[in-house]
This record gives sequence, structure tokens and C-alpha cells, in this order.
Amino acid sequence: MTIQSPSAPPRRVTAFTATCLLISSVIGSGIFTTTGFLARDIGHPMVILWLWVVGALFALVGAMCYSELGAALPFVGGEYVYLRHAYHPLVAFLSGWSSFAVGFGAAIAAGAVSFSSYFFQLIPVPFRSDVLEKGLAIGLVWALTGVHMAGVGLGSLFQQGITILKVALMGGFVVGAFTIGQGSFAHLDSEATAMPGVEAMFVSLIFVTYAYSGWNAAGYIAGEMLHPGRTIPVTMIGGTIFVGTLYVLINLVYFYALPVSDLARVPVLPVAQKAAVALFGPTAAEFITALLCISIAGAVSAMVWAGPRVYYAMAQDRVFPAFLAKLTQKGGVPARAILLQSLWVTLLIFSGTFEQLVIYSGVIVVSFSALAVGAVLILRRKRPELSRPYRVPLYPFLPISYLMLSTLIVLYTIQDRPVEAGWAMATVLAGVPLYLCRQTSWFKTAL
Repeated sequence: MTIQSPSAPPRRVTAFTATCLLISSVIGSGIFTTTGFLARDIGHPMVILWLWVVGALFALVGAMCYSELGAALPFVGGEYVYLRHAYHPLVAFLSGWSSFAVGFGAAIAAGAVSFSSYFFQLIPVPFRSDVLEKGLAIGLVWALTGVHMAGVGLGSLFQQGITILKVALMGGFVVGAFTIGQGSFAHLDSEATAMPGVEAMFVSLIFVTYAYSGWNAAGYIAGEMLHPGRTIPVTMIGGTIFVGTLYVLINLVYFYALPVSDLARVPVLPVAQKAAVALFGPTAAEFITALLCISIAGAVSAMVWAGPRVYYAMAQDRVFPAFLAKLTQKGGVPARAILLQSLWVTLLIFSGTFEQLVIYSGVIVVSFSALAVGAVLILRRKRPELSRPYRVPLYPFLPISYLMLSTLIVLYTIQDRPVEAGWAMATVLAGVPLYLCRQTSWFKTAL
């Protein structure tokens, strides 16, 4: 039986809706852009494909571990809840703080800016400017804020619709590439180069894990899901397998379309457009641009929905301002937490480059997801009495493997990209003074 706090949001979210949330959260701009960076840095088609397979397996192991945690602790908040039970409350707070500042905040800002940029490629305007692009990005954020503040019902319908649409379009792109596209599988080995170094491959995994980030989205809304003991494992594991398969197929399309040297040519970011033009002709670029807009809008929507559940859970524990713990009477959503997140994102719209943002946020995301996976090991010993409707298979091999790979990714990234890693560390530590303020009346009194 699931224990539900009296002040918790009602359980309305079905497995299908939660899976749509997960898929939309994962599939944003990453799959359409990051392979260009890998082509530049790795230069070997088969190695790049294997990196995407490794990324899928990495995410799948993480999903299995999070499924055990989510089924045992089916409350809103995701990592914050798991770390609070397994470690010191400060560790949990820093996870939630980092989610607010970077994990969701910076990711939503980057997604909204990307949407704006691609939208104006699709519908050019004669007076396009930086102010106009940022205005559209902010408009997207606040439009989706309105959708999710209206209630879980409307948010669920929107998330389902946009997820079905983008998955259908991506499936059409893959099928069309291999049936009527002008490509060649010879590209996979026609330019085989020297094997890249170990350091380059681990740093490249940051880009891959960025594209897969969001596989844990169901954990943030576990307290709103029907039958979470069954729904969470099905959603996380099934959704991750689906996305991993789709990602590998899309990367295969890229190398079917063009040699790796063409994918690595500047500009490296629009790798999907390059492949589409090579496969179907110049007009296909518009299809990919429209797909990107839909995909990014769906990902931003998923994060606008999921992120505030973390701050709501923290506010209930009185480690975040208490006024964020209030739900709307009609929709049963943490409207104040949603508003706070969107205000922060509006400020972050004026941010750094895409590549810097990926490295910067990637270090934080990988580090805290590793701590959450470590919580599986700790809670098995610390809380053996917890009901665990789902248990990680091959325990403890899978959690330990995830921890080892995460550690290597972070260490190699610190060595190769110390500036971005340093900023990531500084962002996390900036939460310590805020945690020390938790005894003030602002954190204890709801408005």
C-alpha cells in the first residue's frame, strides 16, 4: 500500500502519460545536434554509434536503479527524495538546488533559446534580432507555464499529443531515410580513422548522456502516478529502451546520409539538417527544422511540468521557502513553484553557448544521478524494511557499474574541461549558504 501525505497532490497520472512525459523529457534538441560534436572529436563512425549504445545502456541501468527507488519511495521530488533518505539532508538539498539552478533551469532556458532559433529558420522575418529571439523563447516558457498551471489534466493531454506527434515524425524520418533517401552504408567504414583516445571518448559521453538526460523524469511525479509500484518501472525502463532504440536508429541515419567528415564540418550543430538535405534534397531541411521545434517544445513542456515538483517537495520539508509547498485548489498543482522556476528561466535565457551549457550541466546531472544510484546500495542496508515492488536485477553489479562509469566520466571531464567543471562545482556549493538559512521564518512559514 502506498503511503500518501494529506498535502500531496492527487494521484491522476497514468502509465501512458508518464511515459509520454519521459520520452518528451529525453527527446529535445540533443539527438539532433550532439552527433556533430562527436563527429568532430571522435571522427570514427562505428565508435560514435557504440557510444550511443553505451549511453543507452548507461541510461537503462540508471532507470532500473531509479525504478527500485521510485517504487519504494513513490513521492514527488525524484533524486531529492532518494538522497534525503539515503544521505545527509544537505546532500538532498544540494541536489534540489542544482536542479533548480541548472538541471531544470538552465536546460529549459537552453531549450527555449534553441526553439526560438529554429523557429525563425522555419519562418523567417525581415526584422529578426537577438531581442526578438529571446522574446519568443520567453514567450514559449510562459505559454507552457500557463498550460501546466491550469492543472494536471490539461498538462497531460498536451504532453501526450506533442509526444505522439514528434515520435511519429521521427519514425517517418528514419523509415524515409532507408526507403527513399539517397545514402550509403559505405559511409560507416569508408573513412575509418585511428581510434580516438580514452579521454576523448569519456568526454564525448557527456554529450551522449546530455541527449539521454530525462530518463528519470517519472521519478519527479511519482507522487501523482496511479499504482506507482507497477507504473514507475514500466515507465522508466520501457521508455528508456524505446528512446535508446530510436536514438541509435537516428544516428545510423546520419552516417547513412553522409561521411563522418561532412558531419564534422563547421557548423557542427545542425547535423540533422545536413543529413536530411543529403538524403532528400534542400527542402528537407524545413521538415527537420519543424521537427526540432516540436521536439524542443515537448521537452521544455516536460521540464516545466517535472521541475517544480522538486521544489514543492523541498518546501514541504522546509528547506526551500515554505510558500512553494502550496497546491492550487482546482488543479492540484504547485503553481507557485512553477512560477518561480519560470521566473528563473527568464533570467537564464541570457546564457552561454550550447556546448558550454552541455558540459556545465552534464557534470552536475551525472554526479547527482550517480549519488541517487548509490542510494540503492545504501537503502538496501539502511532501510531493509522498505517495500520494494521492483528490485534491480544483477544486484549489486549494475549499480556499482553505473557508479564506476559515472566517476570516470566526471573525472575525465574535469581534466579536459576544467572551466565548465569548475563552474558546475561552484554552482552546487552556492547552495550551502542557502541551506544554512533554512531556519529563518521565510522557510518555515507558508504564505
